[in-house]
Amino acid sequence: MAIATGDTRDRIMTVARLMVQDRGYGGLSFRDLASDVGIKSASIYHYFPTKGELGSALAARYTSDFLGYLDGLLADGLDQKTCIQKYTAVFGQTVRNENRMCLGGIMAAEFKELPEEVRIEVVKFGEANVGWLVKVLSLTQSGGGDAVKRQALAIFAAVEGAQLIARSRGDATIYDAIIETYRESALLP
Repeated sequence: MAIATGDTRDRIMTVARLMVQDRGYGGLSFRDLASDVGIKSASIYHYFPTKGELGSALAARYTSDFLGYLDGLLADGLDQKTCIQKYTAVFGQTVRNENRMCLGGIMAAEFKELPEEVRIEVVKFGEANVGWLVKVLSLTQSGGGDAVKRQALAIFAAVEGAQLIARSRGDATIYDAIIETYRESALLP
């Protein structure tokens, strides 16, 4: 999986993201990362002096990129149902991509073992998802009060959970079946 072009910092982050989505934060090895990027292990420390700094940067970029995509859906004027379908499809695509997990979800599963700077970014990822879902749910529900926030949190938790179960079974079609069940039971609009 060696990547030989582009900015070294970006290459490190790209390969590290894929590693964490596959192995979890605990499975992120600077030695393996350096080998896959095609640099010496010591070179990673030039860009990221600690694993925590790398993990924090990964989670922050993932949140920013994901929120950019989600906000684009709203900017395109899509209706609530289409926004939610595209939201769940992104999580499904991740599990279809070599049985990987959402970076925020896999890091959340290791939350107690994460350095504080990584924990902060993982919490921000969850808050960003719930905040976006509140906006989408508010397209058809007035107020945006506690009930909408609880529903948004339930949707986020359910989608992350569906991805985790599908990954544990090594079968992305399980994710799709769970999401369809959520729609049938009205958890998802």
